[in-house]
Amino acid sequence: MAIDTYHLLGRSGLRVSPLSLGTMTFGQDWGWGADRATAARMLDMYLDAGGNLLDTADLYTNGTSETWIGEMIAERNARDRVVLATKFSYSAAPGNPNAGGNGRKNILRAVEGSLRRLKTDYIDLYLLHTWDRITPVEEVVRTFDDLVRAGKIRHVGLSNVPAWYASRFQTLAERAGYEPSSALQMEYSLLERNVEHEFVPLGLTLGMGMMVWSPLASGLLSGKHRPSQLGDGRLAAMKDSDNPAFAKLRDPRVWDVVTVLESVAEALGKPMAQVALNWVTRRPAVATTLVGATKPEQLQSNLAALDFEIPGAMVEQLDEASAPATPFPYSFFQNEIQGMVAGGAAVANEPVGYRPRTAFTPVSDAGATG
Repeated sequence: MAIDTYHLLGRSGLRVSPLSLGTMTFGQDWGWGADRATAARMLDMYLDAGGNLLDTADLYTNGTSETWIGEMIAERNARDRVVLATKFSYSAAPGNPNAGGNGRKNILRAVEGSLRRLKTDYIDLYLLHTWDRITPVEEVVRTFDDLVRAGKIRHVGLSNVPAWYASRFQTLAERAGYEPSSALQMEYSLLERNVEHEFVPLGLTLGMGMMVWSPLASGLLSGKHRPSQLGDGRLAAMKDSDNPAFAKLRDPRVWDVVTVLESVAEALGKPMAQVALNWVTRRPAVATTLVGATKPEQLQSNLAALDFEIPGAMVEQLDEASAPATPFPYSFFQNEIQGMVAGGAAVANEPVGYRPRTAFTPVSDAGATG
């Protein structure tokens, strides 16, 4: 696999690179992140490597991320080349109940703000950032479709939603002839595999490509941290917060997985971060994996994560060490119970890997004919 071998995203015709550039670190409004010059260097590095999908959100660094991306794309005359993905859901005005959430009023407000900051007439992939628990899914489906028909967005996706919600969204869209979701953006890593219970088979069955966020588990799989060495950066600041993305910092099992990852990485002669990225990028249903950084050297290393294959025996070591618990009702879907269902007959029921209908790899001038 190479970064410039592009997958179709879900059942859409949108071609995306297997590694996406996550830009939550573009801006220092939150007390950490990259300055503008560093962000520009990382954008150039990613585009030069062949990547094409830039992921941001109106929330990120209070809008600075979108603003910088819009400026940098314009400076490089790169709008047609890149796939712009951004997200909405979070409030832009505390105290105003309609300045956040997933209702039509906020979606229409949010998309106009993103278009303005991104300096573009359209967004390639517009995602609901987080389920708000109250807006009828029918309203979201129809609003998305209206925006597609108006030419303001090209494709739609869902992030951080329940599986039943994503399934209902897709079913309603398909039945009504509205724009279906092409993407599921979910957290997935060696330290967060719960998406395998529902979302992986959901994506494979209903045609939504998985966009992985936090593949390094907020840096815990990067090789830089140990239980007593969180330093004074973002991890130290967030370890006692209520943010669910950082709850794993308090789980002692985390360090058992990190130990196995370190062993495999040493055997391969590769950085731990590259091995963790390589593992998740090749999981079933995964169309693209978001990589982010605050320093160019971090990004350069992450972009090399596709340059090797992990031997099967080592993949099994990583799988076994990181296997999630199997709660009810998923325990009924294991081999022993399923054997009873099938009357003891051998039945192949494992999900297949991500199989885009086509892949597109640029042909170099040297290899072109005509």
